[in-house]
Amino acid sequence: MENVALIESFSEFKDDKLIDRVTLMAILEDVLRNALKKKYGDDDNFDIIINPDKGDLEIWRNRIVVADGEVEDPNQEIALSEAQKIEPDFEVGEDVAEEVKLVDLGRRSILALRQNLISKIHEHDNTNIYKQFKELEGEIYTAEVHHIRHRAIILLDDDGNEIILPKDRQIPSDFFRKGENVRGIIESVELKGSKPAIIMSRTSPLFLEKLFEQEIPEVFDGLITVKKVVRIPGEKAKVAVDSYDDRIDPVGACVGMKGSRIHGIVRELGNENIDVINYTNNLQLFVTRALSPARVTSLKLDEENMRAEVLLKPEEVSKAIGRGGHNIRLAGQLTGYEIDVFREGAEEDVELKEFSDEIEEWIIKEFSKAGLDTAKSILEQDVTDLVKRTDLEEETIEEVIRILREEFED
Repeated sequence: MENVALIESFSEFKDDKLIDRVTLMAILEDVLRNALKKKYGDDDNFDIIINPDKGDLEIWRNRIVVADGEVEDPNQEIALSEAQKIEPDFEVGEDVAEEVKLVDLGRRSILALRQNLISKIHEHDNTNIYKQFKELEGEIYTAEVHHIRHRAIILLDDDGNEIILPKDRQIPSDFFRKGENVRGIIESVELKGSKPAIIMSRTSPLFLEKLFEQEIPEVFDGLITVKKVVRIPGEKAKVAVDSYDDRIDPVGACVGMKGSRIHGIVRELGNENIDVINYTNNLQLFVTRALSPARVTSLKLDEENMRAEVLLKPEEVSKAIGRGGHNIRLAGQLTGYEIDVFREGAEEDVELKEFSDEIEEWIIKEFSKAGLDTAKSILEQDVTDLVKRTDLEEETIEEVIRILREEFED
């Protein structure tokens, strides 16, 4: 391969990758110097002149003329008789500059040189891509479905960058076809080897927060602040919002007339049910609001142990707990308090843990996850509803109900 041919391939890279000229010239010089080191043992005495515009590349080796038979380092020194073949009037002690052609390096070295050049340019590209997407972490990004795999969807953006949307970062109801555009946040960017791994998420609470910024002007402008977001992706979310301007109703502004503003966000998240709540520093009021749509009769806070005891009318209990226990779980996450629900007039009720000698602990825990901590809280429910709200078999639930009924009959 002639010097010009290498420069031509060099120009191809410049056009394809849009690398700036100075960087690309530095890469080419670095690759050439590595090749010279392998061939001659050292590159300190070589001058490399690159002119990509003209397709010109020159390599010059500088050596000192020594008397015949006194050459100790052939790379640094040249015998007088050899020097005089280049220029007849050279004398001992003078410097000789001799041009080195790429062909002098040998075919194998030239192929390795080109491969090294490709590798270095890709490495530079990957570093730039890593830096670019590292700055985009936590931001919404859109890319197109390129390939659908069992454990992930591979997306490509307009520049051909590969983005991974893992199965566990997809909303359960998500269904995408090849060529479809997908929105999510750039959750993480890591270098695996020399290649950046860009991970997108649609399940992160931050994705919902950024959608509020994107879709609601007052949030984008900073007039309304999103204080905290908690989610069960695809099912339910709670968003606490605040405004420092008393003239602005943060909840009303976020929801819009008849839900017009939040509708697009709900649709993006697979019809996820979103409760928008007014944030307050008043903990009692905040816990009360977090349990919406349930109406709380009274509330007792244990700030030291971060627990809240909530008294509700019987008809409000199911609202507080929510389908599958989602409402009470998210209210706890939003406020940071463990919330215990009690029914009005439930003095004769018995906590479920009192039956630990008859009901296995893991079953009690399963009911507790759904906010069912007492005997009456279970007996008031239909078996069908209990099956939906827990991961328990119908037979197991019926046996528990039998045990609880016997207690109250006694």
